[in-house]
Amino acid sequence: MYTPPKPPRVRIAPSPTGNPHVGTAYIALFNRALARRFEGQFILRIEDTDQARSRPEYEQMILESLRWLGLDWDEGPDVGGPHAPYRQSERKEIYGEYAHKLLEAGHAYKCFCSEERLEALRARQKAEKLAYGYDKHCLHLDAKEVKRLEESGKPYVIRFNMPAEGETVFADYLRGEISVPNKDTDDKVLLKSDGMPTYHLANVVDDHVMEVTHVIRAEEWIASMPLHWRMYEAFQWEKPLFCHMPLLRNENGSKISKRKNPVSLTFYRRIGVLPEALLNFLGLQGYSLGEDREFFSHNEFVESFDLERVKTTGPVFDLEKLKHIAGQHLRALSDAERKQRVQDYVGEWLDDLGALASERMDLLSDFARVNWFYAAWEVDLTKESFAPATKRLEPEQVQKAFKRLRDELLNLQPHEWTAPRLEEIGEAILADYEWTKKKDKTAFLQAIRVALSGRTFTPPIWDTLAVMERYTVQHRLDSAILELGKR
Repeated sequence: MYTPPKPPRVRIAPSPTGNPHVGTAYIALFNRALARRFEGQFILRIEDTDQARSRPEYEQMILESLRWLGLDWDEGPDVGGPHAPYRQSERKEIYGEYAHKLLEAGHAYKCFCSEERLEALRARQKAEKLAYGYDKHCLHLDAKEVKRLEESGKPYVIRFNMPAEGETVFADYLRGEISVPNKDTDDKVLLKSDGMPTYHLANVVDDHVMEVTHVIRAEEWIASMPLHWRMYEAFQWEKPLFCHMPLLRNENGSKISKRKNPVSLTFYRRIGVLPEALLNFLGLQGYSLGEDREFFSHNEFVESFDLERVKTTGPVFDLEKLKHIAGQHLRALSDAERKQRVQDYVGEWLDDLGALASERMDLLSDFARVNWFYAAWEVDLTKESFAPATKRLEPEQVQKAFKRLRDELLNLQPHEWTAPRLEEIGEAILADYEWTKKKDKTAFLQAIRVALSGRTFTPPIWDTLAVMERYTVQHRLDSAILELGKR
């Protein structure tokens, strides 16, 4: 059994750039379990250095989703702590200070290369089938030239100077020693020209300053380990224990993505998965409690938690298995608790759906009849379901239009998921397919209505779509595309 030498300090560091990802909860679960098992601290840090994509509402969604799951934290942006602030955008001066320490020690250098030069470099490397990476051009500028460029006001970034020869050998708790040839590494940017840090600098500095003892994160970050390891050595800091968790994967072995599986935590909440069921399911991903146990409480998971039980094989994110586990947890509740959970769940939908459905309700009991399809896992569709629309439009054309609609919706940011924006996309598709006649437009909108709800009558279609979860819409459009393609 793995026992840390002192109470662990661990962290989860999500970026508020979209809907909270199920992978965030997965990694948070394992970090928090180690902290709770050995009376340590669990830190929530917001990595919002990507100022163009970070939004306060996404941060709030992260906090709400983790709290819904019961994954509370000891230090964070909303609860404070001894190492505040916990938003990286509020720690800008700290990173600048450490970047300049690396400059002074010769471990980093100023790079004045324009975007045009970098694009030309990438184009040449692509043409010559070389690995992408910076060519250390500015490392070789003499002091006079650097001073001249600075005095001229030319913007620059600060890059870390990775060795060009030899190897970087680092340790991962699950995989042992890993060796990477330095020729395969790159001089990454640490500090951008606007003074904001990149992930690499902010991550290493914050983990050190916040006294993080264990870095438990997804295995995709192994590629960054040579740089992070070298940075710890350049600063002469004690390294935390690194443990890279296996990635959540689709059935074909690829990394879980929104195009293959629902990745938003809000989706699972809105379809009625119990939070304890989702934690149970995530706890099975790359981990075993022994004796082939699949059903357990969160407390049982924490009490038995051991890093040595983590498996490196990529776990398959199986929605049918999640549904099975969710059913077990629901049936394990007392009658009174189950009743309360259902009331709470329905209550969460009322704000979105009450006004939208009111015009189609005569009795209060009509609420379920009118609204069931919003939260249902899926609806029953056949090719014949689209007959009213395909009498007017070619099925192949509707199928292609659905594919375009699906892809356009997948590219929307969460804050763009509004009825007006969705209608803009729909109108653009109608115009491109020249379905501008009233009967053509009505037929296409009817096809969308059937795909989403399995029925021919709903509240206004774009308002309907706006209150549905993105993955629910994607899944139903995929099902419709499949049915329309049948002979």
